[in-house]
Amino acid sequence: MATDLHGPVTTRAADAVRVEGLTRSFDGRPVIDGLDLTLRAGEFTALLGRSGCGKSTLLRVLAGLDREIEGTVLVPRRRAVAFQAPRLMPWKRVWRNVLLGLPGKPQRAVAEAALEEVGLGHRSGAWPKTLSGGEAQRASLARALVREPDLLLLDEPFGALDALTRIKAQQLVAELWQRRGCAVLLVTHDVDEALLLADRVLVMRDGAIAHDAPVGLDRPRTVGAPGFAALRSRLLEELGVRTPAAVSD
Repeated sequence: MATDLHGPVTTRAADAVRVEGLTRSFDGRPVIDGLDLTLRAGEFTALLGRSGCGKSTLLRVLAGLDREIEGTVLVPRRRAVAFQAPRLMPWKRVWRNVLLGLPGKPQRAVAEAALEEVGLGHRSGAWPKTLSGGEAQRASLARALVREPDLLLLDEPFGALDALTRIKAQQLVAELWQRRGCAVLLVTHDVDEALLLADRVLVMRDGAIAHDAPVGLDRPRTVGAPGFAALRSRLLEELGVRTPAAVSD
């Protein structure tokens, strides 16, 4: 089952998300303008685009955090989002942060199982202020995972991490996706990150999806893999960055 602004709607089993004619305006200016998008169940999709192109707005719409829209948006009932800022409540211990917003009275064991999955079980009783940046992001991911999402939305979750911690976090997300099998939409500015993680990369421009390409590279991936450089060059060109190869053509 999927849900839209007006209630439950049945969608094709192969689709996790279906968006048709989505428009979102601010002060009369459309940031998203007639956007169409389908995300397949179990697929890892990365969304690239220049700052201000509407990437994060689209993610917020899919998360149900922004409903001032026109058009049709069909999404799974079970979805979760993790942002660049972990947004942990400093007055609640880590395990209690993981359970925030869950219906009913979930037990601590539920949170601890999710924390173990992201390698943070040993810090379940810690205060958020004692966590490193990478640990706080893992706690944020655990909070998303306890919702058993069919759609996991990631809004630049690695943007504030140092290079080594970022690599470890990327590997963790790849492992979680392969284990969970949910659809993932990753919003990022990093072309290499998109190609290392995603099955499919979208480029957003002028409020719509301007480029949609599969990533036909074997896993696990490295930046030196055959075909990686060509895909990277094409995406950079779509983003308005002329690579040396493009200049020489």
